[in-house]
Amino acid sequence: MNREERVRAAIEGREPDRIPASVWMHISDKDQDPRSLAEAMVEFNETYDYDFIKMMPFGAYTVSDWGAKLDIYCDKYKEVEIAAPGIECREDYKRIQPLPAVYGTWGKVLQLSQWLERLVKPGTPYIQTIFSPATTLKKLAGNRMLQDMLECPELVHGALAAITETTINFVKANIEAGVSGFFFAKQCASYDFMGDAMFAEFCKPYDIQIINSYKDVTWFNVVHIHGSNIRFDEVSAYPCNVINWHDRQSGPSLKEAREKCPKAFLGGLYEGPAIVGSSLEYDSIMSRQGTTPDMIRKHIREAIDMVDGKGLLIGPGCVADPRSPEENLRAVREAVERS
Repeated sequence: MNREERVRAAIEGREPDRIPASVWMHISDKDQDPRSLAEAMVEFNETYDYDFIKMMPFGAYTVSDWGAKLDIYCDKYKEVEIAAPGIECREDYKRIQPLPAVYGTWGKVLQLSQWLERLVKPGTPYIQTIFSPATTLKKLAGNRMLQDMLECPELVHGALAAITETTINFVKANIEAGVSGFFFAKQCASYDFMGDAMFAEFCKPYDIQIINSYKDVTWFNVVHIHGSNIRFDEVSAYPCNVINWHDRQSGPSLKEAREKCPKAFLGGLYEGPAIVGSSLEYDSIMSRQGTTPDMIRKHIREAIDMVDGKGLLIGPGCVADPRSPEENLRAVREAVERS
């Protein structure tokens, strides 16, 4: 099997020649230039012979065109941070209007897909990272978002609708650029963050609109559920075919999840940074002092055994630490070769 055939087989519940695997991490010294980032992602993927590319634009790319101020370091070990929100008072919600998503920072990230289409090895799937509207709004408004949902819901809904329309525009342009699918990241799907009624009103309808815009067009469609105490049952029922979450950290485990969800799982690696302010603090098995390649291979074997190797793609529960040693990154690929 080639890479695409292997990934398709795993997603569809068929038996691949081996379990597909990939690792992704922020490449923060390259992520302000689409061509440089595309070249770096392809080189990384080929160095370790991974099966697909999960695209890694910087995490705040969705907010700068709406006025958020960014601190950009171009440092391999320091990601872009939000220095000032784009929404500082209620009136600011009205400034969040739909964008075509082909210019500005959105357009720069679209160019990343366009460059990958030229550079990627034939038969290698690549998926674009997008964010749920509530996730983007949280980055724009900061801690005031939840209170504003209660006190001025019509303004919040207006902003969410504009973000949704913009994201769908971005999705369509990426489909034209040849992406295999999307990695839809949700950072507001923890029971600890908001209650059921608020999630049902301000999150789920907008999420579904976006996913519906591509679910019948692209074939490799991941939903990432970030954090702990997550709404696994509710979000795993979204119209996608792959679920990714912090399975080795906060649960449910792969085994527990398989008992209630038949979809393909992407995970198995203990890699899940916490978002502290606007920075990432890594909790990583691969970069942890004392971790050996043998430990990585055993760690992955445990994940494979939880689901009997069925419907599984090995990857980080969120994103890997860029400080991960080369020998541990190689061990990921070696582990599935030996499975």
